[in-house]
Amino acid sequence: MSVRSLDEVHESIDTTQAQTWRKRFWLYLGPAFLVAVGYMDPGNWATDIAGGSKYGYSLLWVLLMSNLIALLLQSLSARLGIVRGRDLAQASRETYHPLVNYALWFLAEIAIAACDLAEVLGMAIGLNLLFGMPMLWGVSLAVLDTFIILFLQSKGMRYMEAFILSLVALIGLSFFIELTFAKPHLGEMATGFIPMLKDDGALYIAIGIIGATVMPHNLYLHSALVQTRRNKQDSQGLWEAIKFNFYDSVIALNLAFFVNASILILAATVFFKAGYHDIVEIQDAHKMLEPLLGEKLAPMLFAIALIAAGQSSTITGTLAGQIVMEGYLDLRIAPWLRRLITRLIAVVPAFLVIYYLGESKVGDMLILSQVILSLQLGFAIIPLIHFVSDKQGMGEFTIGLATKFFAWVSAVIIVGLNIKLVIDTLSEWHTAMANHLWVFNFIVLPIILVAAALLLYVIYCALFGKKHERKAKAPHGQAIDIPVIEHRQYSRIAICIDFSKDDVRGITEGISHGTKATTFYLLHIVETAGARSYGDAIHDFETTEDAKQLHKYANALRAQGYEVIEKLGFGKPTQEIPRYANDINAELLVIARHGHKGVMDLVFGETIADVQHNVKSRVLIV
Repeated sequence: MSVRSLDEVHESIDTTQAQTWRKRFWLYLGPAFLVAVGYMDPGNWATDIAGGSKYGYSLLWVLLMSNLIALLLQSLSARLGIVRGRDLAQASRETYHPLVNYALWFLAEIAIAACDLAEVLGMAIGLNLLFGMPMLWGVSLAVLDTFIILFLQSKGMRYMEAFILSLVALIGLSFFIELTFAKPHLGEMATGFIPMLKDDGALYIAIGIIGATVMPHNLYLHSALVQTRRNKQDSQGLWEAIKFNFYDSVIALNLAFFVNASILILAATVFFKAGYHDIVEIQDAHKMLEPLLGEKLAPMLFAIALIAAGQSSTITGTLAGQIVMEGYLDLRIAPWLRRLITRLIAVVPAFLVIYYLGESKVGDMLILSQVILSLQLGFAIIPLIHFVSDKQGMGEFTIGLATKFFAWVSAVIIVGLNIKLVIDTLSEWHTAMANHLWVFNFIVLPIILVAAALLLYVIYCALFGKKHERKAKAPHGQAIDIPVIEHRQYSRIAICIDFSKDDVRGITEGISHGTKATTFYLLHIVETAGARSYGDAIHDFETTEDAKQLHKYANALRAQGYEVIEKLGFGKPTQEIPRYANDINAELLVIARHGHKGVMDLVFGETIADVQHNVKSRVLIV
C-alpha cells in the first residue's frame, strides 16, 4: 500500500530541472495559497465583522499576532512534509499508539467536518445575498465542488493552484475596492496595532479571532501539499525547499492577513463609526453596506467575495479530509468518494437545520463550527511541534531553540485561549440544557474529559516521552528477507485488448512473461448497448470490426511463432474479463492502463480495481 501523501499528485511538479532561482521559486509558489484560503474562510468573517463593528480598529493587533503565529506553524508544517516526506497525520500514525491515533483521527474528522460546515454555509449565504437563492439550494450546490476538484486534479496540481489563486485574487480585489469606498483613516488604523483589550467582550472576540484564524486542518494540508514538489534530496536541496516554501507562506498568509484586516477595517469604518456596534451576522453586514456607503457595488462585491471564500475553502477542506483519513488510518479509497463523504458530512446537517429550524439558525451553526475547531487545535499543534523537534526524525533540519520557544508560546496562547472559549461555551450549554442535564452530564461532559486526557497525553509525549513510541516506518516500508526466487513459467496468459495505443505495451509485457510453449489468449470485450443485450448474437459494425482487429493482432503473434487464441466477449468488462480468465484457468492476466482522465476516469477507471477483486489469477497492470 502506498504511503505517499496525496498520491495522485505526489512529486508531480519537478523543481530539480529549473536552472535559475526565479524559475525554481515560481515552481515552489502555490501550496501556501491553498492553505491561506483557510485563513479567510467564512468562519473568519463573523469574528472580524463583530470585532470591527464593536471595537473599531482596536483589535487589528490580534489579527497581526494571529498571522505571525500562523506563519510560524505553517512553516513548521511545511518543514515536516519536506524533510520527512510525511504529512502530519502520517507522522502521528508512526509515532503514537494505535488507540491514540484512532482518537486523533476521529477528532480531526470532526474538526474538518465542522470547518467544511462553515464554508458550505458561507457559500450558501453568499449565493443567497447575491442572487436571492434559497439557502437550501446553496447548501445542495456545495456538493458539486467534489467534481471541480476531480477535474482540476486530473489537469495537474498547477491548475488547481491557479484556480484557487484566482479566487483569492478575487477576494482581495473585492475588499480593496470596498476599502476605497469606505475611506478609512490611516492614523486611526495605526492605533489598532497597539496591544490592548478594552473589556471582557474584547477578550472574547479576540479569542474568536485567533480560534478562527489558526485552523487544524491547514497543518495537515500544508505538510502534504509541499510533497507535490520533487526536490533534490541532499542537504542543500532540502534547505532550499524549506526556504522557498517559507517565502510562499509569507506571501500567501500576508494576503490572507490583508483580507481579514480589510473585513475588520470595513466593519470599523462603516459600522462602528455610524454607531452600529452589534453587527455580528454576515447578512446584517451585507444589508447595511449600501445605505451607509452609498454604493450599490459595495454589497455586491461583499457577496462575491463571500462566495469565492466559501468555494476556495471547501476545495482545500476536502483535500485535508483525504489527507487525514489516508494518513491516520493508512486507508485509501477513491479520492472522489472520500471528498464526497467529507462534503456530505457537512451538507446533511446544514440542510436539516435550515429545513427544520429555518435560515435564522445559520449564525448559530457558524459559531458552533468555530467552537469545535477550537477544541481540536491542540491535537494538531502539539504533535507538530513534537515531530519537528525530534532530532532522530529531522536530523540537521530539527528546529532551533528560538523557534521551539516561540512555537510553544504560540501553542500555549492558542490552546489556552481556546480552552477558555470552550469552557465558556460549555457553561452556556449547561444553562441552556437545564431541562435535559442528562445529555450534558452523560454525553457532552464525558467527551470533553476524554479529549482533555488525550490532550494531556500528547503534551506529555512532546515534552517527556520517547520521541518514537512505535518503531518508525521507512518512507516506503521495511525491507524483509527475500526467499530464493524461482523463475515462473506461465502456460496460460490472458491479455486484455482495447484497441488503443496501450495495446502494444500490454501485448509486449504479456509475451515477455511467457515462452513459445505458452498459450496466449487475446481478449476484447464489446460493451455496446446491443452487445450487453444480445451478447454474441449481435452482428453490428463495431463487433465485426473488433473481430477483424483482434484477428490482426493474433496473426502478427502467430507469425512470430506464438500460440494464440482469440476471444471476443460481450457485456460489462468488469464481469466478462474475470469470468473468461477464470474459465480458461489463466495463470496471469495482463491489463494495460487506459488513457481516460478527469470525469471519464470516474466512469471507466474502476475496471482494473473490480477485475482484481474477482479474478483468481495473478494480475499484471502495465
